[in-house]
Amino acid sequence: MGHSHSHAHDHPQDHLHSGGLGHGHGHSHAPTDFGRAFVIGIVLNAGFVAVEATYGFLSGSMALVADAGHNLSDVLGLLIAWAASLAAKRPPSARFTYGLKSSTILAAFANAILLLIAVGAILFETVHRVLVPVDVEGMTMIVVAGIGVAINTATALLFMRGRHHDLNIRGAYLHMAADALVSVGVVLAGALILFTGLRWIDPLVSLVIVAVITWGTWGLLRDSVKMGLLGVPDGVDEAAVLAYLAGLPGVAAVRGLHIWPMSTTETALSAHLAMPGGHPGDAFLHDLAEELAEHHHIDHVTVQVETDAEGKGCCV
Repeated sequence: MGHSHSHAHDHPQDHLHSGGLGHGHGHSHAPTDFGRAFVIGIVLNAGFVAVEATYGFLSGSMALVADAGHNLSDVLGLLIAWAASLAAKRPPSARFTYGLKSSTILAAFANAILLLIAVGAILFETVHRVLVPVDVEGMTMIVVAGIGVAINTATALLFMRGRHHDLNIRGAYLHMAADALVSVGVVLAGALILFTGLRWIDPLVSLVIVAVITWGTWGLLRDSVKMGLLGVPDGVDEAAVLAYLAGLPGVAAVRGLHIWPMSTTETALSAHLAMPGGHPGDAFLHDLAEELAEHHHIDHVTVQVETDAEGKGCCV
């Protein structure tokens, strides 16, 4: 059996060793540091939650209270996402050889669960308000929710650039974007109540809020569960990766191909390549790692070359 180690980081040619397996760590897709965005978002939203909840109860608006509850879950969600992003930067250890990168996946899942709990609480109180209607101050709803539109939109913009590359950041962005839309709905509800005096508009808007939160949460929950189960990330085409590896010169078969998320931004791959003609050398492994990083978004590659054509002992 031919053996070789090759380690490729941002520049795969920088590290070469002889040994057992071929490893390639391609170009990193780690997210930009969002530490400042998290701090600003947490401070702004925590302050607004206190204001919105207070005026919601004083004005009798369940829509404001519902929005405050959602905003509170957002503050907790931002704290969880921030903690996970910090943990993901910790270096590997003897116990956690990948570091704590996968904490971002757990954070995304926790955020989804947190949102669902908020939905349940809001729905419970909304049903109560439908059965026992109260008078609502429309102008208070308009003013307070209008402030919420500004705060939530500003916070969402802080995370917008990272929403396509990091599920953890996407969770933070979705929280804020949904809140901005919900606050717009509360403003409209306040205006309608002010001009019509219809009290049922307030709980109706609360139900709309519940629907918006649930809709946004489902995708986050689905994707975080998929990552937690080590499913192939959405940005990676497993069939295309297999076709690329199988089409490499000298490769008779590809066995034991595994692709899984190490975090919400980094993907790993391991595979056995049956190459009966002999080990192709380090340059082959370097080029393979570069190709997988550049065109398939796979950052950490481990390839074992099997010179036994029958692949005896090769794991699946």
